[in-house]
Amino acid sequence: MRFAPRALPTVAAIVAALAFSALGNWQLGRAQEKRALAADFARETPAIDLRALAGDAPRYQRVIAHGSYDNERQFLLDNMSHAGQAGVLVLTALRLADGSAVLVNRGWLPLDPAREALPEVAVTAGPRTVSGRLDDLPRPTIRLDAPQAGGWPRLVQYPRIEELSAMFGRELHPRVILLDAALPDGYVREWAVPGATPDRHLGYAVQWFAFAALAVAIWIALGLQRDGESP
Repeated sequence: MRFAPRALPTVAAIVAALAFSALGNWQLGRAQEKRALAADFARETPAIDLRALAGDAPRYQRVIAHGSYDNERQFLLDNMSHAGQAGVLVLTALRLADGSAVLVNRGWLPLDPAREALPEVAVTAGPRTVSGRLDDLPRPTIRLDAPQAGGWPRLVQYPRIEELSAMFGRELHPRVILLDAALPDGYVREWAVPGATPDRHLGYAVQWFAFAALAVAIWIALGLQRDGESP
């Protein structure tokens, strides 16, 4: 037996091995990002007054805010599931004393499968203090522009904060507050780092590296020839 690889299989094997290895390294990077996010989420730090945070505050920073809820214009973030059931996340603007506003994620509620009626999300007026962690709005893997249901509360699908600001009629804080589970005026609040876990990303990385190794093994097998065979 002798090893005499052909040009075309060699090029194909190199391209495949490099592509699979790149995907494996990308998944390793994603696992590291998720570890960092999980560490930030688990870190217990004192709550900082939202108005004292300059610029874009760190994700999962614990904050405290004083203001009053806007009961008249609330958002229901569609296509949010909990325990396998479809529902919505309730986003209610908290008007602060300085005139600014921040959305408070008050938690998850089930949604009528027939969509004939929206859940009751009324909240009483009056000053209150809320606390929680800052987070980004959920983002889809692929974003499709979909019409937003009119009226209030308004059903929305994966909006950007700029879009919600335009609908609300006032600039909103770039992040939302995940309302602490111990506070009133909320619904199901089992907050966690969204998306796949670090271990799942590691599993994906192992698969991609295995594909890279398989591409090399196939190249070697195709390059082996018996003595006397023409290349």
